[in-house]
Amino acid sequence: MKHWRIEDVPWDRFDRSLVDPGIVPLVKAAAMVERNGTDYGIYLNNVFPDDPDFRAAVATWSLEEVQHGDALGRWAMLADPGWDYQAAFARFRAGYRIPLDADGSVRGSRTGELIARCMVETGTSSYYTALAEAAAEPVLREVCRLIAADEYRHFKLFYDHMRRWLTRERISLPHRLRIAAGRIGESEDDELAYAYHCANEPADLPYDRNRSVAAYMSGAMTFYRFHHVERGVGMVLKAVGLPPRGRLSGASARVAWALVRHRRRQLVARAAQRRKQSSAA
Repeated sequence: MKHWRIEDVPWDRFDRSLVDPGIVPLVKAAAMVERNGTDYGIYLNNVFPDDPDFRAAVATWSLEEVQHGDALGRWAMLADPGWDYQAAFARFRAGYRIPLDADGSVRGSRTGELIARCMVETGTSSYYTALAEAAAEPVLREVCRLIAADEYRHFKLFYDHMRRWLTRERISLPHRLRIAAGRIGESEDDELAYAYHCANEPADLPYDRNRSVAAYMSGAMTFYRFHHVERGVGMVLKAVGLPPRGRLSGASARVAWALVRHRRRQLVARAAQRRKQSSAA
């Protein structure tokens, strides 16, 4: 059962004067990815055909992911009345699909698949927490708060099932670390980039992954603060079987924060260069 419904959101409190124009394109892109939860549910059912407990959990998880997309899409249409959420999502679906015919995890094991899902939920719970804290508009703040709470519960869901599968498959710590690092490295993959393109760029503009990554990530990363990264690092360490607190966690958080700031500077510079080139063309 879902923990909240779209009808529970106080939509009548929407205040256009408090909308940050820089957040709107990010929310539109996030709506595309979250709404795609149905396909990920199908994929996970294919990977776990003989695990009824996990499949039952995935059914609820998938519904909650779709609801996230619909809530974000509804807010984006309030912020930009000329934007069509359903049309943008149809465009996204027409150009981006995950492999629904897979009969095994792309991570090589079921434990690996669940570790990868933990990484995704770590990223989303941190991101929506950061957005909720940064947003001045009260409805977006509430929507992001609700989604962040869901995503943290989703982390626990995948973590608990991962621990169960780890007792069967017993993959090593170095292997778990490689899977986690690999999935984190996919945060700038085509899914988010193409979602940004479909949600924000004209249909006649050819898709350019580098341009879309720079536009999305340079905006999204401005909302992170050290405590978001610190919490995320603890979740990552917990997922792979390392202590989420202590010296290792503290040192890892400081390194991760330095990397985030460095990457943010790179992406802001790249986005500015792209805008300059577009203006000159």
